[in-house]
Amino acid sequence: MKGYHSQPHIGIFGRRNNGKSALINALTGQEIAIVSDVAGTTTDPVKKSMEISGIGPVVLIDTAGIDDVNELGKKRVEKTENVLKHIDLAILVLTNYRFDETEKKLLDKLRALDTPFIIVNNKSDIINIEDVIIENETVVSLSAKTGKGISALIEEIKHKIPVSAYHTHSLLEGIVKENDTVLLITPIDSEAPEGRLILPQVQTIRAILDQNAVAVVMKPNNVRVENFRPIQPNLVITDSQVFKTVAPLIPLHIPLTSFSILFARLKGDYDNYLKGTPQIENLKDGDSVLILESCTHLSSCEDIGKVKIPKWLTEYTGKTLHFDFISGLTPVENIEKYALVVQCGGCMITKKQILNRLKPAVDAGIPVTNYGMLIAYVTGIFERATGILQSN
Repeated sequence: MKGYHSQPHIGIFGRRNNGKSALINALTGQEIAIVSDVAGTTTDPVKKSMEISGIGPVVLIDTAGIDDVNELGKKRVEKTENVLKHIDLAILVLTNYRFDETEKKLLDKLRALDTPFIIVNNKSDIINIEDVIIENETVVSLSAKTGKGISALIEEIKHKIPVSAYHTHSLLEGIVKENDTVLLITPIDSEAPEGRLILPQVQTIRAILDQNAVAVVMKPNNVRVENFRPIQPNLVITDSQVFKTVAPLIPLHIPLTSFSILFARLKGDYDNYLKGTPQIENLKDGDSVLILESCTHLSSCEDIGKVKIPKWLTEYTGKTLHFDFISGLTPVENIEKYALVVQCGGCMITKKQILNRLKPAVDAGIPVTNYGMLIAYVTGIFERATGILQSN
């Protein structure tokens, strides 16, 4: 059975002029990053995709030097450190085997995030010492200039990167069997891209086909009670936004869930979502709610994060709530001021990015949920919409 593949993110870190950009170019075989003898050439994180046999597509992130100085340099270092929360593997680049407090602090932060790392010594064409051990890690000796040691580094990447970063269980594993019929209910509204379906819907269709099952797709207005007489679907998956319309039309003996809830199980903090969602009942007047949308797009009058969820949550609780919105992977500040954090489905980012994004809230004891689970709760079908996932 094929699983859902996401692109692992690999961050390249080190002091200025240690050859981080040259290493990116050597790994990809392309002149992606600017290489210069001038310290501080790389100012903002630069991303490049490449293919690694046995893993698949990965994203390499070139970063500014961790020893950058002055006020502007501090901002560059801050951006570099923000990258730590979004990667699945780190490569720390040394030269002359220099390792002191600057590098140690970086590794301590990686360990706190449970992120594996590789230490490499670049410019081994100038100085090369075999079998050096630093922080209980064997240093990979290489030269980005000549290419020596690059193949050894790639093998180490394949060894160190967590399998879960590039291969997870199938979106529908344990839920859909071969020859099952799955009904997908997909609204086409102003948020839907012109001429195509949104990514979670496309990925779900692919997962159904990978299970050798049958996908039937229709819009909410095509759902009729009589649809369920000739062919009984084994599962109905709907857009969470139309739970209220669709749920009464689906016989109770047919399992019902949503795209967003499936992705919550696949790559979200599902157990904490389950615990956090019912805490909606504890919201009080004046509480602040943080809504995290991991992709960036122009808002519409039907926007689920900025319009619909605040409306539904306010109507359900009857409370006066304050909502803050953060798109992309912008760092969250003052997490302690929020009474609830709501994460989108996360179809565009990795599981590691979602978990690290929610970690400050979880560590602070702040309830977390996601779009689909919140909508299911305020619609009154939380147990029904999550039941089939909890039993598998």
